[in-house]
Order: sequence, then C-alpha cells, then structure tokens
Amino acid sequence: MCLAHVASMTGFSTYATLLPRLQPEWGLNNSEAGFISGAFFAGYMAAVPLLTSLTDRIDARRIYLGSCLVVVAALLAMAWLAQGLLTASLFQLLAGAGIAGTYMPGLRALTDNVSGPAQSRAVAFYTGAFGFGTSLSILSAGAVAGAFGWRWAFALAGLGPLVSGLMVVFGLPARPSRHVHDTHVLDFRPVLRTRAVRPYIFGYAVHCFELFGSRSWIVAFLVFAQGLSPADAAAALSPVAVAAIANLLSPVSSVLGNETAMRMGRERLIWRVMLVSAVVTCVLGFAASLPWPALALLAWAHMCLIMGDSSALTAGVVAKSDERIRGATMAVHSMLGFGAGFVAPLVFGAVLDLAGGNARAPAWGFAFASLGVGGAAMSWFIRRSVPAPAPAPARREGVR
Repeated sequence: MCLAHVASMTGFSTYATLLPRLQPEWGLNNSEAGFISGAFFAGYMAAVPLLTSLTDRIDARRIYLGSCLVVVAALLAMAWLAQGLLTASLFQLLAGAGIAGTYMPGLRALTDNVSGPAQSRAVAFYTGAFGFGTSLSILSAGAVAGAFGWRWAFALAGLGPLVSGLMVVFGLPARPSRHVHDTHVLDFRPVLRTRAVRPYIFGYAVHCFELFGSRSWIVAFLVFAQGLSPADAAAALSPVAVAAIANLLSPVSSVLGNETAMRMGRERLIWRVMLVSAVVTCVLGFAASLPWPALALLAWAHMCLIMGDSSALTAGVVAKSDERIRGATMAVHSMLGFGAGFVAPLVFGAVLDLAGGNARAPAWGFAFASLGVGGAAMSWFIRRSVPAPAPAPARREGVR
C-alpha cells in the first residue's frame, strides 16, 4: 500500500515544480498561479466526502482503481491540452478529484486489513509515504521537463497512478459490501458529534494549510532566494533538489513523530511540534538572503517540523473513530485538510502580491507568515485541551 501510494502521486507536485517555468509562459500573476494550485485541492475537497464515505459501504479497492484512472486522464489532458489559467485549473481540479479517491480510500483499505497496535504504525508509514511520493513527483517533473519539456513531464507522470491502481486491485484481498447503518452517505453529523475526533480533525486542517501552502510555493521561493546569492548557489543543489530532499526527509519526521506520540501522548506531541513549526514557517520567508547552504538546511527543518505531527493527527482520527462510520470520519478529516490546502496557495499568492510581488524579499516573509500564524493559534487551542497529568499516588507508610 505504501508503494502504491507513492506511485499514485507522480503527478502530485508536477505543477508546483514547473510553476517558475509556466508562470511567465502563460502570463500569470501570483494570484492566478496560486489559483491553479488551489484548484487541485478544490477538486480534492469536492470529491473526498463522497468517495471516502463510500468506503463504509463498498470495497475501497474499486474506488481506488476508478480514481487512479481519473488521475491518469487529468495528467494527460494537462500535458496536451492545457493553455493557461482556465484549462490548467480545470485539469488540476480533475486531478485533485482523482487523488481524493486514492489517499484516504487507500488508507481505509489498509486499516481494514490491520488491527491492534500495528494499526497506528501502519497509518504512520502510509501517511509518511506521502512525502516520498511528493519527492518523486518533484524530482521526476524537474528531470523530465529539463530533458523533454514540461508537457512530457505531465504525460509521463500519468504512468504512476495506472501502476498504483493495478497494485491495489491485485495486491489486496476483496472486501464484502458493507451495510452498517441507515444514514445518508453524505450525512456527517455523527462524525461532528464525536467529541474525541474533533481536535484531530481541526488540527489536521491547520496542518494542511501550512503544509500545502508551503509545498505549492517552496520551489518558486527557492528560485528567488537563489538569485540573491548566485555565487553560493552556483555549485550547490538546485531549488528543485532542495525541495525534493525536504519532502524526502519529511516521512522520517512523520513516523518518528507518531512513535513519540505513542509514548508521550498524541495531543502533547501535536501542540509542541505545531508551535515550533509555526515559528520556523514564519521565519523562513524572511531568511531568503541567508547563504544558500543555510537556507537549504532551514527549508529541510521547516518541512520536517510541519510533518512532525502529520501521522499523529491521522492516527488519532483512525483510533478514535467509530469503525461503523470510519470512512465518513476520514472523509471529514481529509475534506477539511485539503480544503485548507485549496485556500492556502491562494492566500499565499494574494499576500505575496499585496506585499509587493515576488521580486521583493519582505513579500515572501509576509506570505510564509500567513501560513504559520494559524499553527500557533491551533497549538494554543490543543494545549488547552490536554488533561493535566494525574498525580502520583501517595505512599502510605506502615500499611500491610
């Protein structure tokens, strides 16, 4: 499932990686470029409630395969038909809808086959694989576009989801159709009434706002920063390589975060990591003039911290959810998270334009700060919900 998850994401970051090339070719301002990024998450957000909730009723493998085929079609359309803002937004919307039927339905297919303490680790490895998939997407897009052009980068990315769908259909056992309750497939009231899952769902939304806003713009930011110190950057890693390594390191951070959460408590781990991540995110944009190696290290630390609470948040939702409505719970979790992912690139691009444009260093600082402030606020909210540690029992002398 982890390998299939990585393969399904070969087109996930293709647009973000090629943004510095596509923006001038299509004559896009920063808000328009951010809108295309956001369209992907809008498609995801629109499709995930239905597709993930359906896993409470039918075999998740069927949803997974159909969705993979949608992603393939969207990437091929992006390759040969995209001409600018409207067409690119439409095809990114379709790609996001397809990914909606792979990520959480894939996790449901996995958790249907794993139980007990191993389930939390399985969730951590699966969600951690998201970073590997993102890195593969960044590296392959940069390499193929450099050799054959950006259209081939999108076209060849379509091979991954095709392989992924076949892996899941032939690699997992079939599950019978479920008829566990009489509620409508899009009735999420039972989920929202479950108090135990709400902190994880809302925390995940803030996490995704920071994560996807950063991922959508990190390559463009690094290209800008590289231009400020060309002498340092000439013999160093390219912006695409720095972004790919950042995403490659993040799965390790995600898995370690979940392991730590299993020992110290999920909520305690989440609010601490979320606070530190928010601070580093706010600092990153103002650090564009740092020497290139130092900026690369800061970008890697930034992505590791963002991902430090990712698996803990999702594992918490799975562990706390009622198995009868687990698909609906995961649908709300993912819908709010990727809904925030839709808004974040738009907010980032709008702040960048309002602060003077992507040629001004302070504008990048304010744009990244717009991603970090929500994490600081959510950290405080989750911190308030952490129960006080139970006092140690007093020793009673002389009692037999």
